[in-house]
Amino acid sequence: MPKLAVFPKAFMQELCKDGTMKVSEWKDLAVKLDIDGLEWYAGFLEMEDPSNWPVFREQVESHGKVIPMLCCSPDFTHPDASFREAEIKKQIHWIKMTHALGGSYCRVLSGQRRPELTMEEGVTFAADSIKQCLPRAQKLGITLILENHYKDDFWEYPEFAQQMDVFCELVSRIDHPNFGVNYDPSNTFLAGEDPLELLYRVSDRVVTMHASDRYLKEGTIEDLRKEEGGATGYAKRLSHGEIGKGLNDYDAIFKELKRVGFNGWISIEDGVDGMDQLERSVTFVRKKITEYWPDFE
Repeated sequence: MPKLAVFPKAFMQELCKDGTMKVSEWKDLAVKLDIDGLEWYAGFLEMEDPSNWPVFREQVESHGKVIPMLCCSPDFTHPDASFREAEIKKQIHWIKMTHALGGSYCRVLSGQRRPELTMEEGVTFAADSIKQCLPRAQKLGITLILENHYKDDFWEYPEFAQQMDVFCELVSRIDHPNFGVNYDPSNTFLAGEDPLELLYRVSDRVVTMHASDRYLKEGTIEDLRKEEGGATGYAKRLSHGEIGKGLNDYDAIFKELKRVGFNGWISIEDGVDGMDQLERSVTFVRKKITEYWPDFE
């Protein structure tokens, strides 16, 4: 049966840039929800001090929760081999961080979609870099999870593997027991593509999921695809919304995940309009989990 976590989407500025919110404050808000764990972010300001890592783990576990996943953003598509080597070292550092937090899953990405890259070059750079991280991940019992991502906050260009065909090609290049997919249906809309089509293509590789929802502020999906497919900059027509009230078909998503025997973590990236919204999203996803995995209640 899948387990449920939350991610502090609404507080990234406070936790990662200006320091006006402490990790312990976010923890205190999150543990009150009907969840099993808290997804962590490598860029929390307080994570710069490794002595804090076991402290945060103990704080979360004292509430009967765990830290299952670490979110981080390596950039493996730079044409300079020395740059990629530095990113591999960062990823290995994050793998160690995941282990210290008691987690089992550490995110990887492809990198930025630099205009000079061919598809083959980018996929090769990313696949080779991820493969170099896998021995350390395997040694520490960590699974690297590749997300169909849109764009890191600090990147100039969108995700190299944002488009479905590129993402699937990269996934196909890495066959390892400590590698899988972190599926995010909302990000597929930002690529101007169908989240369900992507899920059906990679469902047997999905080990974790980000749950969020988007709604169109204006126009149609066709307008979005014409205007934003692969474009730099966040899709202007799309906005974050409460899970279950946006564009994603969660019944179809959970039906497919149940079909392939998924039993990993689902982490909610929501709550940009407040903790009440996040609580409603948790209630929605929890209800869907019990609906599609009733035998495990």
